[in-house]
Amino acid sequence: MSVTYLGMPPFPQAAQDSTRDTRLRSNLRHATHTIRDKRAGAVAELPDWAALRTAGAQIKDRTLRHLDTYLEQLEAAVTAAGGTVHWAVDAAEANEIVTRLVQETGEREVVKVKSMATQEIGLNEALADAGIAAYETDLAELIVQLGDDRPSHILVPAIHRNRGEIRDIFAEKMGRWGRPAPDGLGDSPAQLAEAARLHLREKFLNAKVGISGANFMVAESGTLVVVESEGNGRMCLTLPETLISVVGIEKVVPTWQDLEVFLQLLPRSSTAERMNPYTSTWTGSTESDGPRGFHLVLLDNGRTDTLADQVGRQTLRCIRCSACLNVCPVYERAGGHAYGSPYPGPIGAILTPQLDSVETGLDASLPYASSLCGACYEVCPVAIDIPEVLVHLRERVVQGGTVTVRGQRTTVRPAKGHAAERAAMRAASWTFDHPRALRAGERLAARARRLVPNRLPGPGSAWTDTRDTPRVPPESFRDWWRRTRTPAEATEAPGKGGEGKVRQEGRPEAPGGKDRQEGSDEQP
Repeated sequence: MSVTYLGMPPFPQAAQDSTRDTRLRSNLRHATHTIRDKRAGAVAELPDWAALRTAGAQIKDRTLRHLDTYLEQLEAAVTAAGGTVHWAVDAAEANEIVTRLVQETGEREVVKVKSMATQEIGLNEALADAGIAAYETDLAELIVQLGDDRPSHILVPAIHRNRGEIRDIFAEKMGRWGRPAPDGLGDSPAQLAEAARLHLREKFLNAKVGISGANFMVAESGTLVVVESEGNGRMCLTLPETLISVVGIEKVVPTWQDLEVFLQLLPRSSTAERMNPYTSTWTGSTESDGPRGFHLVLLDNGRTDTLADQVGRQTLRCIRCSACLNVCPVYERAGGHAYGSPYPGPIGAILTPQLDSVETGLDASLPYASSLCGACYEVCPVAIDIPEVLVHLRERVVQGGTVTVRGQRTTVRPAKGHAAERAAMRAASWTFDHPRALRAGERLAARARRLVPNRLPGPGSAWTDTRDTPRVPPESFRDWWRRTRTPAEATEAPGKGGEGKVRQEGRPEAPGGKDRQEGSDEQP
């Protein structure tokens, strides 16, 4: 069920290493700033963008409320069109289904469209264990695969690589996977793209089995949709004799009219294009056009558990545009690898822990991989309130509670390492419920402010490792208000001979021009 990479440390530890990589930070800063600036311009062209965003969110919410109905409608339509539908409850079952389908063809090689669902379940590794080689055909995914690397961005998996690094990877590794890179390969985009084109064309023409994901599935017709910018996906979808698509169950939309909304939202919010250069759709299979056999594997893998969470279910609206990554200050500095999952950035920080039910130290740390600045929510084309879900998941990490795991209501225990945080929150809750204790604590803190260290001891050191300790003011807001806003005869200023009198000069007037009266309702 886990969608995290094996052996990945918690986010703070991984981020500590990645933030020291100056080349990585430079690559990320340049790429994310370029993409988000272009996106802002593309979005600004549409006067009804806010309405489209609202429509997208509402369509997704309506679909999720009736997900069982639409999935059954989808299955019936795909079957009627000549396809075969398989249901996979988790990653292991999905991998078993796909591996069996490939083995039944007798092939030992497959070509793949870029697919986050197959990355989530570790399909390439499962196929390799069965002696089947899977070749990525998306340019960025090819770079990652040849470099024995992992994707670091939803839209641009090789965003952490620059042109020089890509040239070296092509020159060194392409020959091991098929057609080698041309001699004297340079690092211009045209030369790199041509080397990839020649290498991949050989794979496309020989492959008998293709594997894809899908951006959307239309329930009313059983149609699957893939949008892309290169054309590799279209060749992978049409040339092989057998096509296997692994798609998360949340990708279904009811009608073609609903699809229209997302085909406006997705390209502008992801690649800053008015429309995708390639939008491929297919419905079932025929003998004379495209693959003769089509299999759709509908993947759950924690999605129905997420759907049971009233706060967290909005995560399933995600259309994988990656806009939240490009505005996130944490992602820009830490990079995608630190998230330890195929889903990096803000959306990964809420999606991965929910699919995994906060099972590991990495899952428990991801909800904290955010400054809660809200930039991700502002750019999300389907209005996912990522900060709200982050806070919700932080509460689960610290307090534990009841969650749904594999369809069963389960009580999870608080994650380790948060005992001090729980104690501090309980103490704060009690203090805020007792005004006298709060007032006494504020005055004590003000008098002892010079004793506050620059770095906190014990568990507090994790907080002050990257922040300055806040300065304690000489008096609390409550005392300042009483000293400056309340009649002298009613309140005495703190300090000075036991509580000296407040001066009358400059005392504000009550509404209507009259002085405030002692004991009036306007006193705090």
